[in-house]
Amino acid sequence: MKRTMPVPLVLSSDDDEPSPSNGTKNLAGGGKRLKSETTIINPAKKVETQELLIKSAKMYQEYMRQIPIPSQRGSVIPFATWKDLATSMKQLYQQPLHYLTNIRVKEWDEMATDEGAGALDTIIHPCKAETNIWLMEEVHRLTSSYQFLAKLWLADPMYHASIDKVFPQL
Repeated sequence: MKRTMPVPLVLSSDDDEPSPSNGTKNLAGGGKRLKSETTIINPAKKVETQELLIKSAKMYQEYMRQIPIPSQRGSVIPFATWKDLATSMKQLYQQPLHYLTNIRVKEWDEMATDEGAGALDTIIHPCKAETNIWLMEEVHRLTSSYQFLAKLWLADPMYHASIDKVFPQL
């Protein structure tokens, strides 16, 4: 039995009247059809999306500035790649790393071309590597502008993949 693909609908919050363009229509019994999760982005709302992205970047940067860099080292972290080290640091210190730090860590891993070199912690002492990431993190948290972040996010449709979940402690 074949399933048909759902038809993408344009979802609009501008009007609640049923119409073919906003994905609702009167059904038998007077009920409304649920709006589909598939959405076609309306180019006229691109400016609104851009403005929301800028606001999100501003909120993100302001929050990241408030998180203090740990002053005490938890323990020596063994690692094979920069991403492994960053992931371990996030777990050990229970705080996110900045978007720009995550991007840089990925770039450093991509630069490593010698697959036979073994674990990275045999080349760089784990304490030095961790200190390096925290120094870079401090610069990103304290000096990055939200406008620059928003510009990067607009150019990267998958920017969410490089942003750690941010859970403020209440």
